[in-house]
Amino acid sequence: MSNRMMITGAGSGLGRELALRWAREDWRLALSDVNDAGLAETLRLVREAGGDGFTLRCDVRDYSQLTALAQACEEKFGGIDIIINNAGVASGGFFAELSLEDWDWQLAINLMGVVKGCKAFLPLLERSRGRIVNIASMAALMQGPGMSNYNVAKAGVVALSESLLAELKPAHVGVHVVCPSFFQTNLLDSFRGPTPAMKAQVGKLLESSPITAEFIADYIFKAVAAGEFMILPHEQGRQAWALKQKNPQLLYDEMTLMCEKMRAKAAGQREAKTS
Repeated sequence: MSNRMMITGAGSGLGRELALRWAREDWRLALSDVNDAGLAETLRLVREAGGDGFTLRCDVRDYSQLTALAQACEEKFGGIDIIINNAGVASGGFFAELSLEDWDWQLAINLMGVVKGCKAFLPLLERSRGRIVNIASMAALMQGPGMSNYNVAKAGVVALSESLLAELKPAHVGVHVVCPSFFQTNLLDSFRGPTPAMKAQVGKLLESSPITAEFIADYIFKAVAAGEFMILPHEQGRQAWALKQKNPQLLYDEMTLMCEKMRAKAAGQREAKTS
């Protein structure tokens, strides 16, 4: 019976909404996160929505925890049909201010966490001819200023997905990559960056987004069913991507301007503090 799904980062935000979207179609869900309380709440909501499943705490930086999760799916569900590598953290700061630890943390979770998720579950997916859904970001395609480590990690997720799309086709394993723009989420709870001003700025972007995680989850559900590879849930994101493909220089100029504004604003806030 093919209706078995695994989601990382399922304890809140988009991960929870994805769980609920598939739960409404009677799917059985393997839910993982580092937040135990959030996971328990997601499972409760999943059962209310008509789905079922189990939770297992999992830090995607630890490959052994992901293989244990795959093992649990094998034991409880007899396999898996779709995995959603959704766990992620936000961070920002200009390159000169970011420490190498900031880079290591970002890449370990947002890029290597996805690599490890794909690796741990591939044997099960090959058996079921399943699908991989990797959650990247518009940052992977647009590379906004003041978040180079996030941009690089998410661009890596797109490159990984493109590689797997070609490599896994003979094994009949489908691959999808999702690049949402900013949306209302609690991603900032995990935000790490050298400047509080940067966190406030990203927070404003998130709040100004009229699009909810619930909308994104529904969009992903439909796009996966339709077999789309590159899933861009936001109209503005689709427009920006089309522009970059046609005239990249225009976008680079725009990003440079945005960067100048961000620097001026950060300098203004520093002056205000010291005066």
